[in-house]
Amino acid sequence: MKTLKQTVTATKILSVDIGGSNIKGTLLNEEGQMIADYKKLPTPSPATPDKVMATIEQLSKNFPGFEKASVGFPGYVKNGVIVTAPNLGSELWHQIPLAERLSALLQKPVRVVNDADMQGLGVVSGKGLEIMVTLGTGFGTAVLYNGLLLPHLELAHHPVTKTKDYDTYIGDKEMERIGKQRWNKRMMRVIDILKTVFNYDHLYIGGGNSDELTFKLDNNITIVNNKDGIRGGARLWNQPEAK
Repeated sequence: MKTLKQTVTATKILSVDIGGSNIKGTLLNEEGQMIADYKKLPTPSPATPDKVMATIEQLSKNFPGFEKASVGFPGYVKNGVIVTAPNLGSELWHQIPLAERLSALLQKPVRVVNDADMQGLGVVSGKGLEIMVTLGTGFGTAVLYNGLLLPHLELAHHPVTKTKDYDTYIGDKEMERIGKQRWNKRMMRVIDILKTVFNYDHLYIGGGNSDELTFKLDNNITIVNNKDGIRGGARLWNQPEAK
C-alpha cells in the first residue's frame, strides 16, 4: 500500500540591500541561510523612488518563489516610511511609504528598515545591549537589546566636534583626506564615546572600512563582514511589527 508523502515548503525570503552604487539581493531560508547566489544591479541615477523600486522588481525576477521580502535602506526609516536618504537624495524620498509601495509592486509582504539595523539583526547574539556600526561612506548604527531592534538613532548626524558630525569625521572622504593613521586615532575616540554613552555588552563593526582598523580592539568588539549580517533579512520577520 502506497503512503502519501507530505511536502513541507520552507519559507523563502528575498533579502535586498539598497546601496549608493548597487542594489543587491539574495534568497534566504527562515534560519537566514543563503539559498541562492547574490545578484546585483546598478543603483539608478538619479535614484528616484520609482526607479529604485523598478530595479528591485527587476532584481526579484532572479529569485522566483520568494514569499516575502526584507529591504535594507540607507537612511532613516520609520514603520516602513522613509524619512531621510542622505546618499540617494532625501528630498526625493521624504515620507515615501516604501514598504507599502514595494508590497503592492511585488505582491508580497515587505518590511523595510535601515540597512545597519538589518545587518545588526543578522550578527547579534541576542544577549544584552549590543551595537552594530558600519564604516563606509558614512557611519551606520543599530542598537539592539536581547535581540530586539530598538528605534533607530541617526548617530551619524550627531555632532562629534564643533564642525563635524560622525559622517564627516570618520567617513570615506575624511579618511582619504587625513590618512589612515589619523583616521584610526579618530576611530579610537569614537569607540571610547560609544563605550561611555552606551556601556554596551558587545560592539560589532562592519562596512568596507572596518578592514582599515589597526589598533587592538577590546574582547567585546567583533569585526564582521556583510555576509555575516545577511541573516538579518530573515530575523527581521521575527521582530514585533510596528503599530
